Amino acid sequence: MKNNYLVAINEGWQTLSLKNPEQIAEFMEVTYLKEEGLFLVPHLNENYIVDCNNKTVKSEKDGSIAGTELTILTLHYLTFFKEKENLAHKWVSLKEIPNGGILFYPAFYADTIKSIIKAFGNNTELFQACAKELGGYSGIFGTTSALFHVFPKIPICVVIWQGDEEIPANATVMFDKSVSRFLHIESIIGVGSYLAKRLIFLARKKT
Repeated sequence: MKNNYLVAINEGWQTLSLKNPEQIAEFMEVTYLKEEGLFLVPHLNENYIVDCNNKTVKSEKDGSIAGTELTILTLHYLTFFKEKENLAHKWVSLKEIPNGGILFYPAFYADTIKSIIKAFGNNTELFQACAKELGGYSGIFGTTSALFHVFPKIPICVVIWQGDEEIPANATVMFDKSVSRFLHIESIIGVGSYLAKRLIFLARKKT
């Protein structure tokens, strides 16, 4: 598995080197600093510096190196596009995303959505506190929901329906309908899973 991640990272840097950086900046709503060879990529509540010369992805805030998962997702975000696209401003579940969403949904539900339900299904206040720390803001769905900009063109809405003695808690993760224009299906799943893990990590710290 470690070798697979290394291959994915190396391929990501290689693909990035072949792209037009000004086009990346325009199409994906990031900043390119030509003289330094850097991209500044908004991610949740902070910015990450993508250094094309040293092949690193670092937090602008404290200089920490991004983890393997975030590094791969960031490189995929900067390189997957084919042309300039706008957000659809319509929410869909993974099941509605083309190129395999419906096939991957059962595993996504078991691994990611069930984990969200376990962590927050009976504690929506905790969910909102954790969402706020990641730059999320309240949505209009379910008992409670929060909208996150994982990357500029990757909004994700996490929805919680709080459970009670009669009705079990439930949750869902929704993506903008345009998401398949910006990430391939494995990275769409990855970005949803990554966000859930960040939220759950914060919940454990608070409890």
